Amino acid sequence: MSIFAEIAPFFNEGGRFVAFDLETTGLDTKNDRIVEIGAVKFNKDGVISRFSVLINPGVPMPFGASAVNNITDDMLKDKPPLDAVFPDFLRFINNAIVIAHNAPFDCGFINEELKARYKPVVKPEDESKGLFLDAGDHAAHAAHPLWTPPFPVLPNRIVDTIAFAKEAFPNRYKYNLQDLAASLAIHAKDAHRAEDDARVCMEIFLRCVQSEMEQEKA
Repeated sequence: MSIFAEIAPFFNEGGRFVAFDLETTGLDTKNDRIVEIGAVKFNKDGVISRFSVLINPGVPMPFGASAVNNITDDMLKDKPPLDAVFPDFLRFINNAIVIAHNAPFDCGFINEELKARYKPVVKPEDESKGLFLDAGDHAAHAAHPLWTPPFPVLPNRIVDTIAFAKEAFPNRYKYNLQDLAASLAIHAKDAHRAEDDARVCMEIFLRCVQSEMEQEKA
């Protein structure tokens, strides 16, 4: 089944989507850190709300990453840590279909953060099975008593706009975000910053939907 066939009923019924983008200290989901999250919630009628936050990663911003996204240590030093804003981001997503350009990268970082924080709820009757948290796990709970992620990976349906664009606009030479946006006359106002990249991702998604709808009518 095509991506469009899967999401079309939800889109046509006014379902909510969240396009999001991350800026990070590097490309390694296990060792690098998130420094910015940008997201746009929308449906077929337009933008519903936006989410944008800079995050102090607790480590210096590498020169290579800073050269790409223009995010500096000075910009991050007074910002909250990820623990303070991660719950807000998950609540923002809620049960929407999640959209990202090169989704394995962005969702990979989110899933690593979820996995690091996830502690399964253990029922008392499971004690005999050896499933209770050990002392170290309880200490981890105590360190973050206000919130525990309810899942180890994002449960949402995820749409990668690279794959969707290849379906809607086949045989393009390049499918990276900025080149694809330019070819579709979508203007990037602040390239490589999370909120605007999320907005561009949303626009690409909508162009893909429009193209697929037009092909259905042809």
